Amino acid sequence: MQGKPPSASRITMSHFILPEDANPLGHGHGGVILKHIDTAAGMVAMRHMRGVAVTASIDRVDFIRPVFVGELVHLKANLNGVGKTSMEVGVRVEAENLYTGEIRYTNSAYLTFVALTGDGKPCDVPPLIPETPDDERRQLEAMERRQMRLTLRSRE
Repeated sequence: MQGKPPSASRITMSHFILPEDANPLGHGHGGVILKHIDTAAGMVAMRHMRGVAVTASIDRVDFIRPVFVGELVHLKANLNGVGKTSMEVGVRVEAENLYTGEIRYTNSAYLTFVALTGDGKPCDVPPLIPETPDDERRQLEAMERRQMRLTLRSRE
């Protein structure tokens, strides 16, 4: 199976926060933001696979700063690491005030996806070939997080 670099699947997705996306305080609803995180990460996983990939887990997500109605949310998603049938995708979320141009970090998440065949069985994932020192760092950190997840799962 031919390996691929992270740049082959990386995406940036933007979403305009409308009133129907907000909670009673006028902040982007956490569930709406999570949906967009999952969508962006899923596109990265499927691009890498060129096949079906489903969400297996989402690591802890802390909403550090709010996103307000009328702001543009940018989701930057990158494939960090791969296992035999799984992939870790990192998503960074930023909000842009369209009037001032201010862009601020709001939150990030790591998601694990499993590659599936057409009949729903796990299948092999193409290897990940780092291109830059940042890609190498992300891959190493993804392997460490994978080991922590496996350790936690074995204790459950």
